[in-house]
Amino acid sequence: MDRVLQFTEEHEAFRDMARKFFEAEVTPHHHEWEKVGMVPKELWKKAGASGLLCPDVPEEYGGSGADFLYNVVVIEESSRSGNSGFFVSLHNDVIAPYISAYGNEEQKKRWLPGCCSGDSILAVAMTEPGAGSDLKNIRTTAVDKGDHYLVNGQKTFISNGQLANLVITAVKHENGTISLVMIEEGMKGFERGRNLEKIGLKAQDTSELYFNDVKVPKENVIGKGGQGFRYLMMKLAQERLVLAIAAVEATALVHRMTLKYIKERMAFGKKIGSFQHIKFQMAEMTTELEMCRTFVDKVVSEHMAGKKLTVEASMAKYYSTEMQKRHTDLCLQFFGGYGYMMEYPIARAYLDARIQTIYAGTTEIMKEIIGGSLGL
Repeated sequence: MDRVLQFTEEHEAFRDMARKFFEAEVTPHHHEWEKVGMVPKELWKKAGASGLLCPDVPEEYGGSGADFLYNVVVIEESSRSGNSGFFVSLHNDVIAPYISAYGNEEQKKRWLPGCCSGDSILAVAMTEPGAGSDLKNIRTTAVDKGDHYLVNGQKTFISNGQLANLVITAVKHENGTISLVMIEEGMKGFERGRNLEKIGLKAQDTSELYFNDVKVPKENVIGKGGQGFRYLMMKLAQERLVLAIAAVEATALVHRMTLKYIKERMAFGKKIGSFQHIKFQMAEMTTELEMCRTFVDKVVSEHMAGKKLTVEASMAKYYSTEMQKRHTDLCLQFFGGYGYMMEYPIARAYLDARIQTIYAGTTEIMKEIIGGSLGL
């Protein structure tokens, strides 16, 4: 089926390169990374050397100056490979844009080249033990000390938390406003907690972070002080959209592995895919996947055209991630007892899918946004 998005020959050549990278550098090693709870830093440098990091960043800051479809290609090929440890899209599409959009010239020159080469790994620290989706209630403080801020507080569930050496951190001032500051590896008082044990995403490092009188120079404030909450809200639409792109491709991967299995597995003298119940469920899921892909492609296209898409991105994130969760559950059922065995990729896909409806705004938050747009 033809895509809504128009990929050129150059995009497809880039896709071929990205696919080969994930097949060679990620897929064969993923099981080992799950055991240690993170990917090696060398992988980030290899990805940077291949042009897979921040391709849309302008050339003067180390990127390729490419259009956002190159980012889409990386997201899709990452999901297609079954990767859930190398959080490249978080780095490329969620965090780097804060620097590109709100950083000043000096900050862009200081931070973006390393982000493009893989020498610098990004994390964003918003969530706290007492503040998840309700960002206005964060308690991490930044006290003005003249030429610097003194930062104190704690963050949790921070993706790339163990590996990151640049952490965009949401802090609250004495007047109640929020700013975004860059906390860098090596700053005194900046400490990492344990690598959190999750039910899925086993190869991805997720951490607690602690700030104990961290001296952050005012040169590390991103954008205007006190505008952090607005910046976060403005970039959440793209974060939710890239999760939708990933969810669609992850669902397609589950479909492919399931089709292969049900075409080979025999029961009662016939292939299980020939039973009407399974055949009809695959037909229903395939139809839903293609309809969802078309909608997500449409939203991506409008996003690239510069349209404000808070509601549409919420719709895409809500529906695609719920679809991924449902389809993966249904497909695992077709594998029977083997689907419960971790040696089968469907089992890991099932565990990895569960977080999709939670992070970057839960399904319930997405429905609140959509409902609010209806005047409810």
